Amino acid sequence: MSENEITNEGLQRALSAAVAAYSGNNPRSRQLAKDAALVMPGGNTRTTLWNDPFPLFIQQGQGAKILDADGHWYVDFLGEFTQGIFGHSPEELKHAITDALERGLNLSSHNAYEGQLAEQICGRFPSIDRVRFTNSGTEANLMAITAAKAFTGRDLIIVFEGAYHGTGLAFASGVTAETIPHHFLVLPYNDKQALLAAVEAHGAELAAIIAEPMLGAGGCMPGDADFLRCAQRLARSAKALLIFDEVQTARLSPGGRQTLLGLSPDLTTLGKFFGGGLAFGCFGGRADIMALFDPREPGHLTHAGTFNNNSLTMAAGLAACKSLLTADALAALNARGDYLREQIAETIKRYGAPFRVTGLGSIMNIHPLGSSGDVPAWRQLLFFEMAQAGIFFAMRGLIALSFAVADTDIARFLEALEAFLARSAPLFAASQTFERAG
Repeated sequence: MSENEITNEGLQRALSAAVAAYSGNNPRSRQLAKDAALVMPGGNTRTTLWNDPFPLFIQQGQGAKILDADGHWYVDFLGEFTQGIFGHSPEELKHAITDALERGLNLSSHNAYEGQLAEQICGRFPSIDRVRFTNSGTEANLMAITAAKAFTGRDLIIVFEGAYHGTGLAFASGVTAETIPHHFLVLPYNDKQALLAAVEAHGAELAAIIAEPMLGAGGCMPGDADFLRCAQRLARSAKALLIFDEVQTARLSPGGRQTLLGLSPDLTTLGKFFGGGLAFGCFGGRADIMALFDPREPGHLTHAGTFNNNSLTMAAGLAACKSLLTADALAALNARGDYLREQIAETIKRYGAPFRVTGLGSIMNIHPLGSSGDVPAWRQLLFFEMAQAGIFFAMRGLIALSFAVADTDIARFLEALEAFLARSAPLFAASQTFERAG
């Protein structure tokens, strides 16, 4: 038996033990998952949250902590997949939502909050002259694509491998049966030459280039500044539109990553935390493009939606923008994230472990390295071992900090990671199948 086979066998034994401990420690979550499977496929209504053998069921959150159905507390390093930037139920948001409830839920017309929230968002993003609200980032991206096609009279949309712009707009595997049927051309991310060639070949039919300034679900892979500048230049030369999906990266500064890079997309999509913890999305940009949706104009595009301007989300979003999403708070959060990511990388390097970490600011992803068989096993083992230590993040390795995560929480994360790597060192020390993290 080779060294690699011995190592893999040890990895599988360690994973089996971790899964058994997880299952034994969480009988209530296991039963809730079983009960839910009687009425929902797999007991699930949000695929991202599912993991084998069953997901944890969370019943309470306070600040940066969450409590599962079996009474275990965790430090929440997932932050609702970047949405939960505020921590769990801060007073400012509870007050705003309670006040909106007392004034009347679903008011059947315009309300006083929506214009004020729109003003806040336009004030943060120099590229956004006008904005419209949706219920999710998915809807925002669909409407931005619709706007681009209507404005240009063209139908080709350039997207990038690994991008996730919402349900039906995921390109980890290119265009699939699940993809909403627009005319997409999928290119490699951060590949300027491929983008140049595609625009040269298809510029006359190009409606828009849509890009995340950092791939989110694609593993927190930052877009190269030159690549993103090239996308802006090529879109303009082709008389097409550049759409930036900043649903996640908007937290990197008050004006998102576009402001940090000095870029000005034609349209921007936002979501998640700008709703103050409630369902939210929006798209906005140049006034001449957004005028397509002006109901005062003949032939305008229709954009309806019962909950687009619902009073709870508008009130919560307004409170979030005014009181919580300040420049100082975001700068401190992202500095804390940079520190955590640097320390994770340093710890991985010290142990020669088969992992690496990528990301920007307060969003990051830990990636296992190695053979195709080892990668999923390392990913799962890391998740179960860190959960056992009271640290919660996504099975895929995603970490998104909230304002509530303190220095003591970060220290606890790093201690748990170091303990995991120390225990696991015999499993990878002899293996030569993975690329050493640098």
